[in-house]
Amino acid sequence: MSLNQSMECEKITGGIKISNIQDLDLAQTLDCGQSFRWSEQPDGSFKGIAYNKSVTVRLSGTDLYIENSSKEDYEQIWKKYFDLELDYAKIKEEISKIHPILKEAAGYASGIRILQQEPYEALCTFIISQNNNIKRIKGIVQRLCESFGEKLGENEYAFPTAERMAELSVEELAPLRAGFRNRYLIDAAQKVAGGEVNLELCRTADYETARRELMKITGVGVKVADCTLLFGMHRIEAFPLDVWMKRAMATLFPEMKPQDFGEYAGIAQQYIFHYSRMHPEIFK
Repeated sequence: MSLNQSMECEKITGGIKISNIQDLDLAQTLDCGQSFRWSEQPDGSFKGIAYNKSVTVRLSGTDLYIENSSKEDYEQIWKKYFDLELDYAKIKEEISKIHPILKEAAGYASGIRILQQEPYEALCTFIISQNNNIKRIKGIVQRLCESFGEKLGENEYAFPTAERMAELSVEELAPLRAGFRNRYLIDAAQKVAGGEVNLELCRTADYETARRELMKITGVGVKVADCTLLFGMHRIEAFPLDVWMKRAMATLFPEMKPQDFGEYAGIAQQYIFHYSRMHPEIFK
C-alpha cells in the first residue's frame, strides 16, 4: 500500500507539529481498546506514555501537535506509533468493496489507525485484558507501571521490562488486583526475558508460527496472541475475535470468516469493532 509522503514535521515551542495528517481521530484511535496508557484531557487532547516517552497529543484540523517531543522522537517513535505513513484512505477504499456493511463501518470509524506499540507491553496489556473492561485494564496497567516501572517524571512511569518482571513473584503482583492474570504475566516475563519466547521472531515469521510462539505462554490463547500481533507487531492480517467481534461477525457477517477480509483484516476488524460497540442496538 502506498505511503503518505505529504506530511511535514516542524519544531515548535514545547514540541512539534506534523502537518497534513489525514484519516486520524485521536479519540477513536487512543480510546478504542488498542492501548491502555492514554487519557483524554478536558481540552480534547490525550496524554499518554509510550516507548518511555510521556507526551500530550492533539489534533487541530489536519495538524497533529505532540508536546514534549523532538523531531528525532517523531522520526524514531511517533511516525511509526501512529502508523502515519500508511495510506488509510486507499485501504478504506479497497476494503469497502468487500461488503456494504464494512463500507459503512469504515466510514463511521474512519479515523482509527492501528497503533504500533512496544511488543512486550502489548503482550502484557492484552493478557490483562482477558475477561476485563477498559477502565479496569487501565487501572491494573497503571498500578503495574507505578509499582515496577522506571520513573519518568512526577506520577509518570515507564512500562516495566520483561527482565524486571521476571524477577517478581505472583504474590508480589497481588496489589495490582489482576487476579488469575498475575500468573500469566509472570510466565510471560520469564519466557520473554529467558528467550523461550522470541518477540522479534513474531514480527517476521509466517503468521501461524508467530501465533504459536506467543501461545507458549501460559494463559495466552488465540485472541491474546492475535491482539499482540496486531497491536504490538503491526501484523495487520490479524483479526482478533473477542466477545464483541464474535457477536458482530455472527450478526453482520454470518457467511464470512476472518480470512475473507484480506491482507488488511486487522484494520477492517477495528472498524467493525468500533462500529459494533457504538451501535449496541444492532444486537437487540
